[in-house]
Amino acid sequence: MTPVPAQSRTVLITGGTGYLGRAVVPLLVARGHHVRMLVRPGSERKVPAGAEAVAGNPLEAASVAAALGGRDTLVHLVGVPKPSPAKARQFREIDLVSIQASVAAVERERPQPHLVYLSVAQPAPVMRAYVEVRQEGERLIAQHELNATCLRPWYVLGPGHRWPMLLQPVYAVLRRFPATRAGAERLGFVTLAQMTRALVQAVEQPATGNRVVEVPEIRRA
Repeated sequence: MTPVPAQSRTVLITGGTGYLGRAVVPLLVARGHHVRMLVRPGSERKVPAGAEAVAGNPLEAASVAAALGGRDTLVHLVGVPKPSPAKARQFREIDLVSIQASVAAVERERPQPHLVYLSVAQPAPVMRAYVEVRQEGERLIAQHELNATCLRPWYVLGPGHRWPMLLQPVYAVLRRFPATRAGAERLGFVTLAQMTRALVQAVEQPATGNRVVEVPEIRRA
């Protein structure tokens, strides 16, 4: 990780009590950023020390806007836990509705905050419903011409999320052949440490326009 930045950011995080949020929030706080988390009522106890909890609904634009109030960054991490093809309806009811709410909240703020959106590697041969919803989220951000960073991991390896490591030999073979190398890189795994560093970098280096961060860049963060 690079040295602590000279300029601290004021950050609102939605979905911050999940797998990635629990890892990145303490890091942002430790680096001097002012972190506010929008959480469901009753979930305030899940907020890490040093972060501010605000009760609200990340599926409602008015609730996100009220929590955003003057923040310069919105990190959108809302998502259905443990995605699977069986959760297609939940992807549309939670993942899609929540990014719609965040985009609406950012669009009405003046000045507009920088939006950090957790998307997914694409195109992909599996998890089509999940990928389609994340693509819709990216299109919505582009249509509204927001300053945004869209990060596209495929699978984030970490505690409780290690079984895909069994596929590493397959990826090694696929990377050896020109016909499959690009897909293997695009759909490669990243570690939780790499992902949190990429999120921190996105916060500390806000985009002008729409920036997309793919797996190879996440690994280099």
